[in-house]
Amino acid sequence: MAVPKRKVSKARRDKRRSSTWKLNLPSLVKCPKCGAFKLTHRVCKACGYYNGEEIIKTEE
Repeated sequence: MAVPKRKVSKARRDKRRSSTWKLNLPSLVKCPKCGAFKLTHRVCKACGYYNGEEIIKTEE
């Protein structure tokens, strides 16, 4: 059975664990129709357009 030869220091242990738990921010792009920020590959909440077509009818 494998047994560690030496104690792993707290710094070394924490360095190994640090990158695993980082969260990524979602990428935001400007809507070409109205200029509002939106998530990529999704319908714009402000104007209702996606890929040049009106998907959701909104009152402006």
